[in-house]
Amino acid sequence: MRFVRTRNQTLIAIALMLITVLGIEPTLAAQQFSTEKRTQIEAAVSKFMATSHAPGVSVAVVENGALAWSTGFGMADLENSVPATEHTLYRLASISKSLTAIGAMQLVEHGKLDLDASVQKYCPAFPQKDITITTREVLGHLGGIRHYREGPNDLEIGNTKHFDKPIEAGLNFFKDDPLVAKPGTEFHYSTQGFTLVGCVMEGASGKSYVDYMREQVFSPAEMAVTQPDQRFSIIPYRTRFYQLNKSGTVENADFLDSSYKIPGGGFISSVEDMARLEVAILHDKLIRRPTRDLLWTPLKPSNGGEDNYGLGWDTGKVDSVFYAGHNGGQQGTSTAFRIAPAQQAGVVVLTNLEGADAGGLAMDILKIMTNTSTESPSSQP
Repeated sequence: MRFVRTRNQTLIAIALMLITVLGIEPTLAAQQFSTEKRTQIEAAVSKFMATSHAPGVSVAVVENGALAWSTGFGMADLENSVPATEHTLYRLASISKSLTAIGAMQLVEHGKLDLDASVQKYCPAFPQKDITITTREVLGHLGGIRHYREGPNDLEIGNTKHFDKPIEAGLNFFKDDPLVAKPGTEFHYSTQGFTLVGCVMEGASGKSYVDYMREQVFSPAEMAVTQPDQRFSIIPYRTRFYQLNKSGTVENADFLDSSYKIPGGGFISSVEDMARLEVAILHDKLIRRPTRDLLWTPLKPSNGGEDNYGLGWDTGKVDSVFYAGHNGGQQGTSTAFRIAPAQQAGVVVLTNLEGADAGGLAMDILKIMTNTSTESPSSQP
């Protein structure tokens, strides 16, 4: 009997051939994402944009351990009428800390980094203090390292100078300053501290921090567009950055060169790349499960203060559902991401407006994804 191939069978054969030859992966997860959840998320984003006046927002969600849906809303560039999409690149701000922590824990797994050794063992450029500081303490904001200096003559928050040696330059901002607390005793959130972690990683790995992150974190997680926010580079799909003035009108954000704080707040990425990170974490592709559990276990300061922060990751609950993630905020951006490991779910929210409540929107979407009610997140930007 002669076999007659139908039109549908031919299309399927062509699709399978393209998948095989070109390495194209099917997007069944996106096709199967429920219309009801999508409608609820779109309504939450619409409300967020109306109240925050964010020009552009991009969202991605992970369901059943896979990227289920991603899209953009509004504008990435108001002056040139460029829409925001799932490919738009935003400043991650403090979400960068979670990426750095993953890289550091890989070095722990490979026996190259002892979390409880003195940081000077790996970063001799950081001066000895009166007391030992460990990488574990710095990752958990218990190292006594100060945050930004703030004042009319201090330009740390709004740095405009570009540095070709980011770790060295970043250390120079704070390395000679006194500690703000005895290590291990008090929680003091510190973006500067993560520059010290970046220095530790360079010493432990023998590679530059950026090269290590690209090779060992971004590449295995298939995060093809995540990179430092280099202001001199031509970077396709990078958003413009906005803020609200005193009258509530959207304007261009203050200038920032984040080359001095890449480990703690200097990467840019898309929601799709960040969702791929969530998928990689859920499937133990970057670090082993016990290491992930350690990453998400809050350190407890000896002064008895409340602390939900682990190692570069914040934690919390949506009703009884545990989640881990981080918020971020800096010039021209507000960001948040959450992973609910037991439910194999995740959320990424990236916006191009400073001071918007991206964390609140991420929690609303996580509520939709896990069918729960929310408690206030505790992440700091």
